[in-house]
Amino acid sequence: MALPSIPKRFFQWYCHPSLQESILGDLEEQFEADLSQFGLQKARQRFLWNVLRFFRKGIIKPADSRKYNNFSMIKNYYKVSMRNILRNKTFSLLNVLGLSVGIASCILILIYVHNELSYDKYNTQYNRTFRVLHYFGKNAAALAQEDKVPVSEFQVWGNAPVADALLDYFPQIEHITRFTSESSWLVEYKGQRFQENNIPFADSSIYQVFDWDWIAGNPQTALSRPNTIILSKSLAYKLFGSEDPIGKTIILDGEDPFEVTAIYEIPANSHFSFPGFISMSTFINRRPQIFESWGYVDFYTYFTINENADISQLSAEISKFCEKYTPEMPWYAFRFEPLAGAYLNSEAERQPGPTGNKNNILLFISVAIFILVIAGINFMNLSTARSVERAKEVAIRKTIGSRRKALIFQFLIEAILLTSIAAALAGLMIGIGHGYLEVLVGKTLPMQWLTSPSNILIGFLSVVALGLITGSYPAFVISRFKPIKVLKGSFKNSSEGVWLRKSLVILQFTLSVVLLVGTTIVYKQLSYLKSYDKGFDANQVLVVDYGWDPYVQRSLGYIKSELLKHHAVEGISASRATPGEFFPNAGTGIEGPDGEMVYHDPALYEIDEDFIPTYDMEIIAGRNYSREHPADSAISMILNEAAARLYGYVNPEEAVGKSFDQWGREGKVIGIVKDFNYLSLHQRVEPMALRYSTSTTTSRLSLKLNSDNYSQTLGELEALWNKLVPNYPFVAYFNDSNFNKQYESDERFGNVFTIFSSLAMFVACLGLFGLTIYSTNQRAKEIGVRKVLGASISSIVKLLSYDFIKLFVLSLLASIPISTFIMDKWLENFAFRTSFDWWVFLLAATITLIVSLITMSFRTVRAALSNPAHILKDE
Repeated sequence: MALPSIPKRFFQWYCHPSLQESILGDLEEQFEADLSQFGLQKARQRFLWNVLRFFRKGIIKPADSRKYNNFSMIKNYYKVSMRNILRNKTFSLLNVLGLSVGIASCILILIYVHNELSYDKYNTQYNRTFRVLHYFGKNAAALAQEDKVPVSEFQVWGNAPVADALLDYFPQIEHITRFTSESSWLVEYKGQRFQENNIPFADSSIYQVFDWDWIAGNPQTALSRPNTIILSKSLAYKLFGSEDPIGKTIILDGEDPFEVTAIYEIPANSHFSFPGFISMSTFINRRPQIFESWGYVDFYTYFTINENADISQLSAEISKFCEKYTPEMPWYAFRFEPLAGAYLNSEAERQPGPTGNKNNILLFISVAIFILVIAGINFMNLSTARSVERAKEVAIRKTIGSRRKALIFQFLIEAILLTSIAAALAGLMIGIGHGYLEVLVGKTLPMQWLTSPSNILIGFLSVVALGLITGSYPAFVISRFKPIKVLKGSFKNSSEGVWLRKSLVILQFTLSVVLLVGTTIVYKQLSYLKSYDKGFDANQVLVVDYGWDPYVQRSLGYIKSELLKHHAVEGISASRATPGEFFPNAGTGIEGPDGEMVYHDPALYEIDEDFIPTYDMEIIAGRNYSREHPADSAISMILNEAAARLYGYVNPEEAVGKSFDQWGREGKVIGIVKDFNYLSLHQRVEPMALRYSTSTTTSRLSLKLNSDNYSQTLGELEALWNKLVPNYPFVAYFNDSNFNKQYESDERFGNVFTIFSSLAMFVACLGLFGLTIYSTNQRAKEIGVRKVLGASISSIVKLLSYDFIKLFVLSLLASIPISTFIMDKWLENFAFRTSFDWWVFLLAATITLIVSLITMSFRTVRAALSNPAHILKDE
C-alpha cells in the first residue's frame, strides 16, 4: 500500500536531504504495521501524526539564503510602494476612493441580500417544517396530484380540519399548528383604549413549530386555556409600560376579559409577525362548527416532520387522504410547501405576511457585481495611466539588474496595499451607510455575521485576491517595458494594451447605460402603478374602521345619516373591506351556460348599495343594488367581469339573471361590475363576488369627501364620531394612501437601486477620468504640434473625445439587449407593467454621455489649454 501522498510530500519538502531516506523508510515500515493492525483510515491518521512529530529542529533542512533575501525584500517592496502611493496622492486617492466605494457598496448589498436569504432560518427545524397550500377548483384532487395546477392557483389560507386530519393520518408529522387570519380588536387596559388590527387566534402548539424568543411566561401552557392571550414585546410595553404583564387582564372589544400568559418576540427575519395571539380554544368555544367544516377558509397550517421522514412520501399520499376525509369535495385539494420557500420562492396566494422578491435580489447582486467590476476597471485604468510616469523607473531598475519577476511582485504589493487601504476606508463607509440602508429598506439588517472568524478570513483573502486581480494587468504590462525604448523616449507613443483599455471603457459605458436604463424603468413602473386607472376612484375617500363594533353595526343607518349631514361628505357606504385590504373567499355556485351549477371560490366583498357609487365603479351589465328593491339583500348578487368569465360567460350581459348559491343565500345575478384592481398591480384582477351585506358583516365606512381644508374636516368628523360612537375610537385613513402602501417595498427598492446605480456611475467616472489622463499623456506631443500648427482648443477637445464617443456608441448597442433582458425579468413581477419606450434608452444614453464628457473635459480642456513650448521642449 502506497504512503499517503500529501503527508509524504510535506515530509520531503521540510526534511534535510541527508535524513530523508532513513526516516522515510522507518515511517513506511510503521505505516505497514499500522495498516495490518488498525486498518487503512487509522493507519493514515497515525502516519500524518508521525510526519508532524518529525517537524522539528535538527530534521528541518536549512533555509535557502536566496529565499531569505527575497523574503527580506518584502520590507523593501512595502517601503517603495508606500513612497509611490504618497508621492502620487491624486492617483492614489482616486484609486482608493473608487475601490472603497465599490467594496462598501458591494458589502452593503451583500448585507441586504444575506438578510433576505436568512428568512425563517432562525427555526432549528427549518428544513423539516412545511405548510399546507389549498386549492379549490374543478377535479382538484386529480389535477393537483398530477402537478397540473400551478402553485399560483393555490393559497396558503385554508380550512381548520385539515390540521387534525394530517396529524392523525401521517405518523411522520411530529407537530402541527394553526393560526387564523388577523382580526381587529378594541384593546382596553386601565381606561386606555385603542384598536389593534392584527391579532389572530393560534393553537397552543405554535411554540413547537416556531422557535421564537419567549421573554416571559411558559410557552407550553400559554395558549392552552380559553380567554388567554400572548403579546409581543412591543405591544406589551405599549399596554403595560414597565409593569409585569404576566397574569394581568385586558379587555377586548369592550366586554371579554383575557389573561396575558406570555410575552414573545418574533425575529425580524420571519415571513410573518403579529403583535399578539389569542388561544384557539377561545375560537373553538365561540364557533365549534367551523372546526369540522372543510369549506370554511380562515386558517394557516404549519407542521414539522421527523428527521427520518421524506416529504415526497407524504405528498404521494394526498389523493388517498382526500378520498378518506373529503370524498364529497372533489373541488378541494392541497399540497405541501417547505418553510424554506415561504418568503422568497412561494407563488401561492393569500400569504400571512409580506413576501420577498427573487428578481430584486438578483438585480441587487448584479448591481454589486457591476460596481465591483467597474471599480476594478477604474483601478486598472488609473494604474495604466501612471505607467508613462513610471516607465523610466522600471527601465532604470531593469538596467541595473532587476528581474521582471521582482518588478511584478513590487507592483502587486502596491496593488494589495491600495486595496487594503480601500478596504479599511470601505469599513468606515459601511459603518456610516448601514444605518441609512436600514432606513431606506425599512428593515433591520443585522451585520454581526460579518465579524465571524470565517468571514473575516474570507474578507482578508478577498482583499488580497482583489488586489492581485486588479493589479495584475498593470503589473505585467509595466514590467514588460523595454528599457532601451523607454530611455530613448519612444515608449510614450506605444499602442500596447490599447485593445484591452478600449474594451474596459466599452464595458464601463455598457454597465453605466444598463444601470441608468434600469433606474428609469423602475421609476417608470412605479409612476405607472400610481397613475394606472384601477377601475375605481379612491381619491378623497376617507375610510373609517370600526372593527366590527356591535354598537356601530346596530346603529349603522343612524350613524350614516348623521355623517352625511356634514357639508364635506358627498357620499357614504358600509362594507366588510375596501380596495387594498384583506377580504375572504367564498364557495360560490353560479349557473353555467349549460344550465348546470358551477362551483368556484372567488374573492368576496360584502357591500351596501352605496359602495359602487362611492368608489365610482362602473356597472357594465344589469344594475346595482338598490333601495327600491328590498329583496336585493337576500336574493341578489353582483359579479365582476373576471368572475363572469370564470363561470363561462365571455359576454357579461349573458351572466345577468343566472342563478347563484353562496353561503346559504340563493337568488339571481343582477349585475356585472367592470373589473377593478382591488389588489396591487402585481396581480391580475381575480374573480370577485360583491355580496349585499347585512349590518353585522360590515367593519368599514367609506366617506366620499369634498373639502378645501382636510385637516379641519377630519377634526370635525372625529368630533362628530366621538359624539355618535363614544365607546370606539375614530380610526380613519384615506383609501388611496392605504392602497399605495402595497407599493412601499417597490418604492424602497427604487430608492436603493437608484443610490447604488449612482455610486456605480461615480466609480465609472473615476475610471473614465483615469483613461482620459492616460490618453492625453500619450498624445501630449501630438497636441503640442497641433497647437503650434494653429489648431483651436475646441478642435483638440473634439479630437481627444472622438475616440471615446466611438466606444460609447458600441457600448450603447451592447447595453440595449442586456438591459432589456434584465428589466423584462424584473417586470415579470407585475401583472400590469409599463412599456420599454425608445426614449428610455435615449435618456440613459444621453445622461451617460453628458456625464462622461463632463468628466473627460476636466482633463481634455486642460490638455488643450497647455503651453506647447513646455510639451515640445525636449524635441
